Amino acid sequence: MSVDGRKVIARTAAGKPLKSVPKAIKDHEAVTGLRQLIEWLARHDASCRAEVERWMIRSLPVPAAVIAQVWADDAWRAALKDLVIVPVGADFSTAALLRDADPEKGLGVVDLDGESTRFTAEQVLIPHPVRLPDLEDLREFAGDLGVEQGTLQLFREVWHRPEDADDQRRELSRYSDAKFKELRHVQSRATSAGYRVQGGTAVCRIWEDGRAVIASVWIGEGDPGYETELSDLTFTDAQGEHLPTADVPPVAWSEGLRMAAHLHAGRVTEEEADR
Repeated sequence: MSVDGRKVIARTAAGKPLKSVPKAIKDHEAVTGLRQLIEWLARHDASCRAEVERWMIRSLPVPAAVIAQVWADDAWRAALKDLVIVPVGADFSTAALLRDADPEKGLGVVDLDGESTRFTAEQVLIPHPVRLPDLEDLREFAGDLGVEQGTLQLFREVWHRPEDADDQRRELSRYSDAKFKELRHVQSRATSAGYRVQGGTAVCRIWEDGRAVIASVWIGEGDPGYETELSDLTFTDAQGEHLPTADVPPVAWSEGLRMAAHLHAGRVTEEEADR
């Protein structure tokens, strides 16, 4: 018996893998133990990705020693490898792709010139892509290298807040009025993407620049089978006070619009409504 990826593999006495686990041993404690291991590994993978994404969205300083310590773990390495990192306190022009981590040598990176080097700073940032001034160049560079990030960073959808106040207001209503045949559909879409649903509202909470910003979209409440439609995107502070658009920081703005766009994408189209 062995584990291949996320599947239990049974083998013959000669070592040849079988197409499926024989019924006679499918409930054997060894098989059950391997299935539990697979479930634990899946939870561990998800936990590592969620933690790295939290570091990115919050722009939290991450000790290089921590990255070096967890690098040997396949799940952590998959979540961290090829992310753009910047030494704390350095200009974002020094951004580079993380390729290796060693407790003694530091963090191995590849810069935009394609040069391999090492960051020896004690702490690094994993910047949210909306904060990267050279995002398009980095995307092109990563594409040339065939980079596939385990944590969505470079190719994460971003929305930049317009300078004009009227344009800002239009952005807040850009994804509103999307209709759903049943409330449960949009509720499920929100929760499956990791957003919280409370009191008829889908919520994305972002911690940025030392304060909490809450992005909210009204999705409806009541009978889950009722039709519903989305409202405008709104931003509030931790106390629930409305935030003027000019006061919404860049990551919160981008992540709020990302949530609204994700919910909007699951709407009933005109063709579906006519059926």
